[in-house]
Parts: sequence; C-alpha cells; structure tokens
Amino acid sequence: MTEPVGAPVAGGAALTLLHTSPAHVPVFDALRDRHHPGAVLRHLVAVELLDRARAHGPESVAPALLELLAAAGPGRVLVTCSTIGAIAESLAPALGAPVLRVDRPMAAAAVRTGARIAVLATVESTLAPTRELLAEEAGGRPVSIRTHVVAGAWERFEAGDTAGYLARVAAAAEGVTDADVIVLAQASMAGVADLVTGRIPVLSSPAPGLAAGLRLPHPEGETA
Repeated sequence: MTEPVGAPVAGGAALTLLHTSPAHVPVFDALRDRHHPGAVLRHLVAVELLDRARAHGPESVAPALLELLAAAGPGRVLVTCSTIGAIAESLAPALGAPVLRVDRPMAAAAVRTGARIAVLATVESTLAPTRELLAEEAGGRPVSIRTHVVAGAWERFEAGDTAGYLARVAAAAEGVTDADVIVLAQASMAGVADLVTGRIPVLSSPAPGLAAGLRLPHPEGETA
C-alpha cells in the first residue's frame, strides 16, 4: 500500500522522498533536523514497489512509479530504494523534475576512495543496480567490485529487529579484509557504519544522499 507521510507543502517547495519501507522516514527526518534545519521533506512510502521489483525486476515498477510521482505533485525527488533508483532517475524527463537516487553520492565517494570496492546488501535485487551505478560513477576507471548478500539479515529487518539486522551486516563488514572501501548498498544499512571498527572506510547513503537531494535545482515554476 502507498502511504503519504506528512502534509503536502504549499507551492511544492518540499523535497519529496520516495521510500519502500516506513522505517526510512524517521532516519531522514533525523538527518534533516541534525544537518539541514528548516528543510521541508515530504515522504511517500510505497512498500509494494520493492516487492514487485524483487519479483519481476526493477523495470516492472516504471509505470506505477511514474504515476505515483506525478500524482505527488511537482518538485524534486529523492528515491531511497537502491533497487529502483535507476528506474526512478530515468523518469525525470517525463516528470519534468530532477530525480536522484540516494546512493549516487555514496557511489561517487566510493570510486574516489579506491579501486577495490566491497558491496554489502541484504536483498539480491539491489546488487545489479549498485554494480551498474559504481561502474557509471567510475567513468571508465578500472574498479574491482565484489558483492555479498548478508544471509538472514533482511528477515530480521522485516521482523522489526533493527539491532539484529545491523549486527549481522556489521559482522559481515568486519570480515572484509581485501578492499579499499565498503559500500552499504541499502539505506536501511546506514547504522552499520557506526558499529564497524576496522580500518576500511564504510560508506552509507542517507546523509550524502539527502544533502545532494536538497541541492537539486527547483523545477521551473516551483516556489523555492
């Protein structure tokens, strides 16, 4: 079911965040309060988009995603689901508004950090989009991308066991030894960065993604 969270903002001045889990809403609100006071966020939660993308591929959600974002009104969009992020960005011309996937700034930082990139995910569907994004951000520079799905973690997330979810991913991150940087492929994994004590940098997407989303230009005619 698709749920709007928070009231629409007059003039379309909000940054719309599209989530596929309601758990992301407080995470981004907290980041806004800490780093971007006064910024206005409008949240849309569409759990069914991830379910459909996992079952039938990310391309299958394009019509529903376009309809949902068009109905939400004009304005900039930040998509916090890495599985459907590329599809969402491709819809920007049809929407007439900038659309950013939350993991793009993280990916850009990863390829600047080093050529050996370890990607951790908790759902298989996010691996291909993340690999493609990293290769795109590398811009032809040689990079080695190794991916790993953390077994049993997603089930904990779905059960509401956030601590157990993060602990499983953190244990997997601690086991990485031959990489220049570790990429946490999903926004839900952000808390892992605070749990890992190893020497390898661990990058997550929410903080840099939100900052970049708030820098997106306002569409023509939108009130800033």
